[in-house]
Amino acid sequence: ELFREVDWGTDYVLEQTLRNAQRINASVHSLSRLSDVDFPEDLISCRGLGEGMFPTLPRATSGVLSVIVPTLNEETNLAALLKDLQPSPMLEVIVVDGGSSDQTCERAEQAGVRIVRCGRGRGRQMNAGAAVARGDALLFLHADAKLPPDFEKDVRDALSGPNTGGAFRLRIDDRRWLLRLVELGANLRSRWLQLPYGDQAIFVRATTFFQLNGYRLWPLMEDYDFCKRLQKVGNIRLVPKEVTVSARRWNKLGIFKTTVLNQLIVMAFNLGVSTETLASWYRRK
Repeated sequence: ELFREVDWGTDYVLEQTLRNAQRINASVHSLSRLSDVDFPEDLISCRGLGEGMFPTLPRATSGVLSVIVPTLNEETNLAALLKDLQPSPMLEVIVVDGGSSDQTCERAEQAGVRIVRCGRGRGRQMNAGAAVARGDALLFLHADAKLPPDFEKDVRDALSGPNTGGAFRLRIDDRRWLLRLVELGANLRSRWLQLPYGDQAIFVRATTFFQLNGYRLWPLMEDYDFCKRLQKVGNIRLVPKEVTVSARRWNKLGIFKTTVLNQLIVMAFNLGVSTETLASWYRRK
């Protein structure tokens, strides 16, 4: 009786099983919640288990910086990015592809960087890359971004002392004055509120990232949520150098509309609107 009319393999198994238990007057005791490991991104939970998972998963290596780049049909931007990101003993580059139909993975192979394939979604992809990273610091970089020279030193300097994470100042690769205002707003928000967004190349100590169990597997707002949680464990430092990103996001909808839409989404998120609903609004616009 306990197992009848249960939709196995869905998110409703627990709810339906508890309902059956109540119907047959069975007593129930709930154990602590654990994580399944079904997909690459689920390995993030294993990194917090310590020595028991080595050597199955890599041990964080002191002094190594892992740059994790989520991609989806980014062959042109990725080729340009990887010219500036040359892997070395102290710099690991991981491209995490969410199912590209172009030559993105081929470009990564040609550059000699590590490739991880998983489901689509930035949070999902960044977790999958972090789970197999060997650096003691992790930097999450959009494929259309360009880091400043000596960014590795900037990251190390920013993570010294009480800082557990950080990001770079935003620079948009476009001369229009309205985008200067967008940059100003983003940089003021990052400094005053310690709330950088994902296009600012967020970086964090690996131990802290695994302690927080990484990004939420949400279709939107995963970077905002992560920084809110990161604030609770330490300072988020804004590096006074710029990461340059493409203006394509603002060109697609228009600068004013994109900025207003972004602010409305943040407001709605803080009012409790689900990220699935927000993502549908975003795609529709």
